[in-house]
Amino acid sequence: MNKSNESSSGLKRSISFFAALTIVMGTVIGSGVFFKPQAVYGATGTASLGLLAWVIGGFITICGGLTAAELSASIPATGGMVVYLRRAYGSLAGYMLGWAQTIIYFPANIAALAIIFGTQVANLFGVGANIVIPVAIVTIIFIMGMNFLGAKTGGSLQSVTMIAKLIPLVLIIIFGLLHKGDVQFSLIPFSPENSPILTSLGSGIVATMFAYDGWIHVGNIAGEMKNPKKDLPKAIVLGLSGIMVIYLLINVAYLFVMPAALLAATATPAADVASIVFGSFGGKFVTIGILVSVFGTINGYIMTGMRVPYAMALNNELPFSGWFAKLNKNSIPVNGGIITIIIATIMIFSGQFNQLTDMLILVIWLFYILVFIAVFIMRKKEPDLERPYKVPFFPVVPIIAIIGGLYIVLNTLFTQPLNAAIGIGLTLLGLPIYFYKKSKNAF
Repeated sequence: MNKSNESSSGLKRSISFFAALTIVMGTVIGSGVFFKPQAVYGATGTASLGLLAWVIGGFITICGGLTAAELSASIPATGGMVVYLRRAYGSLAGYMLGWAQTIIYFPANIAALAIIFGTQVANLFGVGANIVIPVAIVTIIFIMGMNFLGAKTGGSLQSVTMIAKLIPLVLIIIFGLLHKGDVQFSLIPFSPENSPILTSLGSGIVATMFAYDGWIHVGNIAGEMKNPKKDLPKAIVLGLSGIMVIYLLINVAYLFVMPAALLAATATPAADVASIVFGSFGGKFVTIGILVSVFGTINGYIMTGMRVPYAMALNNELPFSGWFAKLNKNSIPVNGGIITIIIATIMIFSGQFNQLTDMLILVIWLFYILVFIAVFIMRKKEPDLERPYKVPFFPVVPIIAIIGGLYIVLNTLFTQPLNAAIGIGLTLLGLPIYFYKKSKNAF
């Protein structure tokens, strides 16, 4: 094989710019765009401030993607963020991220999405909200069972549901913008009447970040790109900019059909807009598309989430590591899946989609900030490391990403102190386990 077609890690360089662009957009676009308008407009209070939150959230995401991609390109190793943090800060930082992903990030994502799935099912069939939690629990258990049949089954499920997310997006954007109703779309007033603009905007930005989440995985393809130095930043900027445009278009479409106050008052904004635009039958068709999309997103988080405790167990970093490291006959880490689903089920009983997503965004952004800072540390610590891609406009872009991340974290600390305390508290529970294991020379 021609050496020029291989990366230093042995991965074959076969991903073109267009393939990278579709991976970027497919990774990030999920379910948040269909459901987060409630939280965004509930926090900002106005159409204009809500749209600004989507723009700023997208800009922070682009800067974050451009920054983290330098580490992804120079350290194209399995494990992604855990590897970057371990290499820059030592074993504790990598362990704490793995712990937070196991205890909070993946279970909270699965639980929040399952709640939305249950809510959409109740909305589709016109039944009471008392079925939301049972449907949510049955759904995640079913998807977990499908994944236990093998990676190929889970992967096929993901591929089938991929296109579903695009159908409702395209339909709502086109027909929403063409809708002739009595709603007057206006960017005035700009700010809410009864709350500080920076606090309202900050809470709105935090809400958008769930819809933009997933960008950290973009750089993981760097080791397999034909020309990462040129194509990776282009794929990130164009891909995430395209996502931001799509999110703005669909939000404007929402606002053409329903005012910000009504969007803030419904847990199913996309379905409600679809019902107004397409009527009862068309609204149900779009709702089914959204359901399939959410189903696929849950599947993606279960597929990846169950492998985090497995990877930590291989390093003997968890209690009962031998149990977590076991695979079934289909080579699937079932015990990691079981613990992930148990934690997610407990979270489902809260019934709070926005609370769960805000908590997971706070926790994961604490580690994202460490990744951004790690770019500076690694340039000083390992100046001779091969970097096929470097952050453009260094150090401005990483500084913007860090400031944006700090704004997200601090705003959540001030506006949702209990939520923040729960997320940080659960993360810190990993510390005594780490030091106990280390004292036993387990890793």
